[in-house]
Amino acid sequence: MPLIIVRTSISRVENEESFLQLLSNQLSEMTGKPEQYVMTLLETNVPMTFAGSSKASCYVEVKSIGSLNPGIMAATFCKLIEKEISIPANRIYISFEDIPAKFWGWDGRTFG
Repeated sequence: MPLIIVRTSISRVENEESFLQLLSNQLSEMTGKPEQYVMTLLETNVPMTFAGSSKASCYVEVKSIGSLNPGIMAATFCKLIEKEISIPANRIYISFEDIPAKFWGWDGRTFG
């Protein structure tokens, strides 16, 4: 049920699969939820500006049924993204959403 979506203006991410796996591992660890339920999504080459500039930037969404710690997660994911795809932390926005279990579906049913 944890989901992380990374949208970035850069045209290509080297080793996409490895990057997605790092995000998956980190999100599982930080939420305490089994990785078998974690989904990662990466969109590159997204037209965007940040602070009036089209320099490389990134928008991240993190969603889960509970288990979110935005302060710690923001620092961790910014550091990971900066290290792995060279987007400075000050050009990354992150949105967090705690989804009620009854509004999260999987395998033909909801979690709540």
